[in-house]
Amino acid sequence: MNPGFSKTQLALAVATALGAAALTATPRTVNAGEHLGTYVAGDFHNHSTCSDGSISMPKTMNKAFDTPWGLDWFVQAGHGGNGNRNCTLAEDASLATPAYPLVYASDGVTVLGPNTTWQNSIPPVAPKGDVSGAPPNQNMWRWQSIQEFQYAQNEYLAQYKNQPIFMGIESVTPGHEHTSMSVISGQMPSSLDQATLPTTPGYTALGNANALAQWEYCFDRGDTDHSRGNTTVGTVPVPGGNNWDCSVPGSANSLDVSWNVTGQKLIPAGGTGTGVKGHLKAVESLKWMSAFNPQQSYYVPAHLERAGPFNPDGNNGVNIESLRDFNNAAPQIAFGFESQPGHGASDNRGEYRPNRNTIAGVKVDSVGGTTWGGTGVYAGQVGGVWDALLGEGRNWFFYASSDWHNRGTFGSDDRRSTQDFYPGEYQRTHTMVHRGHDAKYRPQMIVDGLRTGNSWSDSGQLIDRLAVVACVIPPEVAKRTGPLAEAIGNLLVETLATVAAWADTDADGSGCATMGQKLTVKPGSDIIVAVVARDPSGASYSPYTFNNPSLLQVGIRQPLNKPVLDHIDVVDGKVTGYKDPSDIANYAGEWPRTWLANPDMATVPAAAKNTSAVVMKTFNSRSWNTVPGAKDFKVMTFRLRAVKDSQYVRLRGTNLPPAVPFETDASGNPLSDVYTNANLTAAGDGTTTKLSIPCTTVGTNVPTAGEVYTGAQIDGCPAHLPVDATTGQKMVAYDVAAWSDIWFYSNPIFVEVQGSTPVAGIK
Repeated sequence: MNPGFSKTQLALAVATALGAAALTATPRTVNAGEHLGTYVAGDFHNHSTCSDGSISMPKTMNKAFDTPWGLDWFVQAGHGGNGNRNCTLAEDASLATPAYPLVYASDGVTVLGPNTTWQNSIPPVAPKGDVSGAPPNQNMWRWQSIQEFQYAQNEYLAQYKNQPIFMGIESVTPGHEHTSMSVISGQMPSSLDQATLPTTPGYTALGNANALAQWEYCFDRGDTDHSRGNTTVGTVPVPGGNNWDCSVPGSANSLDVSWNVTGQKLIPAGGTGTGVKGHLKAVESLKWMSAFNPQQSYYVPAHLERAGPFNPDGNNGVNIESLRDFNNAAPQIAFGFESQPGHGASDNRGEYRPNRNTIAGVKVDSVGGTTWGGTGVYAGQVGGVWDALLGEGRNWFFYASSDWHNRGTFGSDDRRSTQDFYPGEYQRTHTMVHRGHDAKYRPQMIVDGLRTGNSWSDSGQLIDRLAVVACVIPPEVAKRTGPLAEAIGNLLVETLATVAAWADTDADGSGCATMGQKLTVKPGSDIIVAVVARDPSGASYSPYTFNNPSLLQVGIRQPLNKPVLDHIDVVDGKVTGYKDPSDIANYAGEWPRTWLANPDMATVPAAAKNTSAVVMKTFNSRSWNTVPGAKDFKVMTFRLRAVKDSQYVRLRGTNLPPAVPFETDASGNPLSDVYTNANLTAAGDGTTTKLSIPCTTVGTNVPTAGEVYTGAQIDGCPAHLPVDATTGQKMVAYDVAAWSDIWFYSNPIFVEVQGSTPVAGIK
């Protein structure tokens, strides 16, 4: 019997017998043939040889799907701008397909792999537009690569693998650093369902990525082509050009100081004001999406703390006002951020570090100095930027991606890493997708799911199921509810969450809400919140079987590949409404550059924090329950009593208890990752004097750093860990640090109290 169903029947019977009308919740009706919504795991930020990745598109997709961590959906991304490698070529015969076979040089022996330039391909491919570089290594603009080569191969591989794959970009953002985005219009049409794949070389796509290619030409900072996407070879015109015009309805366009007449697009000049003009172009890109592809687009700033604060005269990071501007311009498109960056195995986790950036000739830290438990400070600090945005009632949600490029000092097939994890291997975004009567997942379903905020993200497979349900008890019922009726109400909501977690679905219904949604309630109502998380008992995808060195410091023996959920925090914050852009002090503010040395919320400007946000409750093995017969499912229930103010609740959880040296503080908050970053000191000078956690386990299966290791178990501290120069002791860093310190974050549930502040961002 599925756990939870007998509880439901019992609770309903008791409620009926008592005449209790404590709950108005009724589960959503599912019609015959309709699929329940399901949380599906995916990745929308990664790289192949189409930009600066180390492996081809086919191999990248194999790593995402044909592996033990196989994802449910995948967006093939990569930077905008240009590149000279033919990323449609494969490395070896294992990646060949009928339509895209292995390609050989004229000698018939040498494989032309994905590092082959476009012009050295057979047959050679000519870059179009304003060509840069010297033959045979000239660069191809990404718009041409997407439009003419990448999309067709993506479409073919999606059908060949029968997987939901589509295209996006990690855009080089004008005025800022990078953004994960896509315009899916034209991609993966339903006519593919009846298509027969070719069995000989060559594939003609049924769909297209023309809208994405045009966006890249028009708005990516790395694309300085002036050709309007015209199909020219050098200066020789070829019929059938795109003739793109990047004008945005209602905007200044040609009257803007940055407008380039030849290119018919904004190209901000460098120097003073570059960042400000670039930011305005980024906002224009959102207005363009909203005008032409409003439901088919998303725009999620990536690793947004990494490049430091916003620089008005350069192209650095984002401040909170940047995010507000994006969300104001297109709330249905700019609806969240990647504050849990990829590059988790890097010598600087997430590639965040002190003195990483130069602004006005001065070395400046990544915002927050480093990551904090693998998460950027904007989301990792309770009461910080994320809570400030949620405190306005904005649709602003949390996502994580791999940012896959390479394995650092290791080959791409090695299980160890000093740089990145494969898509889905370590970080995953779990998004609720409703297929309805459709037999397969479509790109639009994935984008719609991301937009709802009904999603959660994790690292290291800490949990693999999560259900969060909040249900209202009206004040007239709550006032006369006794202990027995309260227990019944709690049991009902707890059961809804348990059934949802068991089925890996949500609990839609009147009177209840889940992640990304809101409850509208009368003042004085009680809110019952139930959380069910599954902490899987099997092994994770870590190759390391020795005990977690961080936990050994506090006497806990726990294999790195078998993490255990230690606790879940409930964060609660008040909603006080949108900030007015004209009220600069409350709308705009830079996170303090002194944060690593002095992490004091008193130094954070009012615009960038929510002082009402607190960890209101913590659950652990002493306070949660488990489902009988399925102890992997942890069950937690609590009440918000007699609510008067609009607010939200969100969750985070970790494998680390409070007060783990160099990892968590006495309250269980993450500490700076400065102590496990191999290329980091407070001065950022490349030495390892901050490394603080020893790795002492000596194993019997510990490959040397020079071996190629593709196995599943390494039972001792690996050879690539840095060594303390004084003691000769291996120290925790790189991928060992990442597998030691893992977290999940849920998106919020909002409660809008009638007569209090409206939660305007949630529809």
